[in-house]
Amino acid sequence: MRLLIVLACLLLAGCGGGGADGGRGNDRPATSPSDALPSVIGSGADDPPGSVACGRLAAAVAAGSFMSPGVVDGIVAASASADAPLADAARRLGDAYRAAVASKNKPDEPDRIAAVGTAASDMSGVCVASGLQIVG
Repeated sequence: MRLLIVLACLLLAGCGGGGADGGRGNDRPATSPSDALPSVIGSGADDPPGSVACGRLAAAVAAGSFMSPGVVDGIVAASASADAPLADAARRLGDAYRAAVASKNKPDEPDRIAAVGTAASDMSGVCVASGLQIVG
């Protein structure tokens, strides 16, 4: 299951180059974080704690939007009320995302983007283990 999530993240995140811009990015128009991460949970309380973070993670997996600005930061911020395992997994996702952004146009960029998918897969496993998996 984790391998499937990682592969879906990589395929949908558009980590490959080769677009009309000479491989510097993709041909998709820039979107706002709210476009890349639809609201899957209302503005109510995070009950149980961590449900908003897991909901946002599920939406990002479905949309393949981890590398869109603001998406991972929203997941990490939503994990503030979660228990330690989920908050730690979100922190690792945030660390992997920042490393991937810092590696833009560098030889290790594909590996760093793959690490984001791996961290997302790990966090998804924590959501499932915590009973917080929200499927879209």
